[in-house]
Amino acid sequence: MTTQPKLLIATNNPGKFKEIKDVLGGLAITLVSPAEIGLKLDIQEDGKTYAENATKKVLAFARASGLVALGDDSGLEVDALQGKPGLHSNRFGPQPQTDSSRRRYLLEQLRDHPHPWTARFRATVALAKPNGNVQLATGLCEGEIIPEERGTNGFGYDPLFWIPELDKTMAELDMEEKNRLSHRGQAVKNAIPILEELFGFRL
Repeated sequence: MTTQPKLLIATNNPGKFKEIKDVLGGLAITLVSPAEIGLKLDIQEDGKTYAENATKKVLAFARASGLVALGDDSGLEVDALQGKPGLHSNRFGPQPQTDSSRRRYLLEQLRDHPHPWTARFRATVALAKPNGNVQLATGLCEGEIIPEERGTNGFGYDPLFWIPELDKTMAELDMEEKNRLSHRGQAVKNAIPILEELFGFRL
């Protein structure tokens, strides 16, 4: 019996882990979380780009675990706020923070700006081997911020991020729709050819 190779998903966020696992579930690899292998890392994301943050994070996890690792950095970019919160999406607003408090703070910042509040989610996925080799893939999802939360699927800014062509927020999408349309889903799908190369298989 052949043992499937392991891929470490470099995140402590259970919602993010589930999204990535659902996209990659058809591949002949075993996806593991840091908790499953007893790995506790808290990486300071102080890069100037999503790629820098994703690379720093995934290299640390790959080297600490000895496994190929996949991680991402992503952000919400709102045009009326000159691209904010962007790289600081997870640290936007007064401390201490929750997803709910960040959403409230975002709407406070937008209150005096005219509609529509056009925005996009942007993601960069990094794949790293323990030897330091890193490859990147990206994804993008365009939409608008709306003033009232809708939906309970998802996390972060998802309940405020409306996709006009579907008349749904990111938090109203089922997992199949989200993986097809979301920034992270697209970036992870774009990383599949890299995974195939690293592990020597075809989907």
